Amino acid sequence: MSKKPLILVTNDDGINASGIRTLIAIMKTIGDVIVVAPDSPQSGMGHAITLDSTLYAEELTFKKGTHKEYSCSGTPADCVKLAIRQLTDRTPDLCVSGINHGSNSSINVIYSGTMSAAIEAGIEGIPAIGFSLLNYKWNAKFDACEPYVKTITENVLAKGLPNGVVLNVNIPDIQGIDIRGIKICRQARANWVEEFDKRINPQGKDYYWLTGKFVNLDEGEDTDEWALANNFVSVVPVQFDLTAHHYIKNLKNWNL
Repeated sequence: MSKKPLILVTNDDGINASGIRTLIAIMKTIGDVIVVAPDSPQSGMGHAITLDSTLYAEELTFKKGTHKEYSCSGTPADCVKLAIRQLTDRTPDLCVSGINHGSNSSINVIYSGTMSAAIEAGIEGIPAIGFSLLNYKWNAKFDACEPYVKTITENVLAKGLPNGVVLNVNIPDIQGIDIRGIKICRQARANWVEEFDKRINPQGKDYYWLTGKFVNLDEGEDTDEWALANNFVSVVPVQFDLTAHHYIKNLKNWNL
């Protein structure tokens, strides 16, 4: 049995996306790799799982001899569940998700399929990291991400993460020589101000396109949004315990 760490690689942009191909190449320099990723883009799926239809995972045979890859019909969270329960012969030592085409900073973490895959691994007790590049283009260049992805991955493998915590890493879309370093941050208080563009189809039926504007309401210099705006890689430790612990005492004073 290999003494190298087993690294599960997944994403939400689909198994053929440039971001995951870059991530696979980086992870192969660190450990043994297994890839289980959606067969089509699943951006914005959040932590959705498949309950009312069958799941398929097709092994991509052209990759045999180097590492195993599976194209999965499900969501990013499905991919992680299936990988752990069915497709690996040992529990992964690490799960990495991405590299996402576009930001997953601040409130975007709630909607992100990339981060939901990482969180699913975290729920299973596997250290996990979600990586994103602030470029939504399909042909985005990911070269500048490599040293930061590798450094953060190697640190997680060496030091581990607490139970219930995963890392959300966002990388500015600039050349590597211009990135000023890595900042440990908190999630900025920001949100989308959303609108729906109403249109009518040729049959006369109304339909809608979701549009919106991202608004950063946080002026703190310790946030992911500040770090990214100032050309730093942001690293936010994310917990999936959604309890508002600070409010429990107040709630107990209610007349319930």
